[in-house]
Amino acid sequence: MGEALVSCLFTDFHLAPIVYNGVILIIFFYVMTMTQDELKLAVAQAAIAYVVEGEIIGVGTGSTANFFIDELAKIKHKIKGAVASSETTANRLRAHGIAVFDLNDVSSMPVYIDGADEITASGAMIKGGGAALTREKIVASVAQSFVCIADGSKLVDLLGAFPLPVEVIPMARESVIRALNAIGGEARLRMKDGAALLTDNGNIIVDVHGLHIADPVALEARINNIVGVVTVGLFAAQGANVCLLGTADGVKTLQF
Repeated sequence: MGEALVSCLFTDFHLAPIVYNGVILIIFFYVMTMTQDELKLAVAQAAIAYVVEGEIIGVGTGSTANFFIDELAKIKHKIKGAVASSETTANRLRAHGIAVFDLNDVSSMPVYIDGADEITASGAMIKGGGAALTREKIVASVAQSFVCIADGSKLVDLLGAFPLPVEVIPMARESVIRALNAIGGEARLRMKDGAALLTDNGNIIVDVHGLHIADPVALEARINNIVGVVTVGLFAAQGANVCLLGTADGVKTLQF
């Protein structure tokens, strides 16, 4: 019970009137709810079961992936190393003493483990909130299996509430923005510290707001065909194989 109290945050309380021997008793009780970080930690811990010993593991980027890296460090002696989907992830892996391999030196990987900004019940995802979508898609393409780790808020019926990231060659910024606006959303250049955010690849990110993506596979192909687009943060043609979803009732496993 002590561990449960530590791992949960009291976020609400209720009144429960009870009549006992003609006397109305008012009982106060708290509802314990796990925080978002606790849900992310839970799925990160569950993902360790998908790590193949003696192999190189593909590792994603973002807050949930960071929890996974910290858990992976506890069994680093059981793996050969990792391929990172961003410089930020590579630095975190190295800080834990985990060997980081160049993808060009790796012919195959059993699994790629990463989070998502949104995921549907069919395994299609929006990714790229951390601006690492291109490298994430490349690393994931080499892995035999994609295990998505996410808290329950990321599961949606329809993709698009989260702005759709698109990595773009800088000189094509305005032409790509016009093409994206023609699709029906509102394309906006992602900024950081008063300037255009640059990816690890030296490109910019354009986020498309206000989309309702009924056919993510078709939209992924359409946006990828816009001249000047490096890639779009739709992972639908090759989505997740498994999603470990953190909920108040525990980690749920979705198979696709």
